[in-house]
Amino acid sequence: MARTRNEASAPSARLSDGTLARVIPSTFGGGWELDVDGTPQSHVDLDDPTHLHFEYIARMGAVIDQLRMPKQPLTAIHLGAGALTIPRYVEATRPGSRQQVIELEPALWDLVRENLPLPRGAAIRVRIGDARAGLDRLPAGLVGAADLVVSDVYSGAQTPAHLTTVEFYAAAARYLAPEGVLLVNVADGAGLAFARRQVATIGAVLENVIVLAEVQTLKGRRFGNLVIAASRAPLPTQWLPRLMAAGPHPAKVAEGAEVTEFARGARVASDGDATDSPKPSASLFDR
Repeated sequence: MARTRNEASAPSARLSDGTLARVIPSTFGGGWELDVDGTPQSHVDLDDPTHLHFEYIARMGAVIDQLRMPKQPLTAIHLGAGALTIPRYVEATRPGSRQQVIELEPALWDLVRENLPLPRGAAIRVRIGDARAGLDRLPAGLVGAADLVVSDVYSGAQTPAHLTTVEFYAAAARYLAPEGVLLVNVADGAGLAFARRQVATIGAVLENVIVLAEVQTLKGRRFGNLVIAASRAPLPTQWLPRLMAAGPHPAKVAEGAEVTEFARGARVASDGDATDSPKPSASLFDR
């Protein structure tokens, strides 16, 4: 009952598509959730930005931990803001990092900024606009300079089709430094047809690809999130034991021939034939 009352009085904002975004107390060991029409978009712990509750976010964090030297500042671009969980994590673990964020919804950013403020002094620049169009408006000096580009863009519970294509990933990859890494959050269900196509599409742009997921999700037995990491440079094999150990468990990291087999037969998605990501069952987010 108390949680229901708290949610009813939660700070909220109506987004451009009519959906309602709210900042609500989290039951996941403290912190806050950004909820959009019943879909949890982000979890933030203001007291401990290194607390990454959602499994796929924790896997992204595990990859980020392997970039460059520990605690060394990064140059990062984030497509899709949510409550800025990953930019906060980068700022906490890599002080002095320079980060650019592109978020479509000004009302959502206002809601987050007012209720989940960023750390003082954080060099995190938030730009309002479509993630793909926003790539063309980033500073020219970022081309070829980013250690990290994160694509985690959702409209409700789905990624829009124009942010899943080879043309989109080529535009994002322009910003990567020679050893920079692209991280993509992909949600899919039984059969993983969409995820397989995304691996093939990203692999057409960046030749080195690994996939991280919960074991049953990677086998296509349940709806869930897969994290795709890709780079022009080889993703060092010494990462893999650390990524596996970092969890969450049970974890799986696919590389090499396993990734090739995963994407076998999948068509590269283009602007002419791409589709939105699959919509999960409404019951998936039942509390």
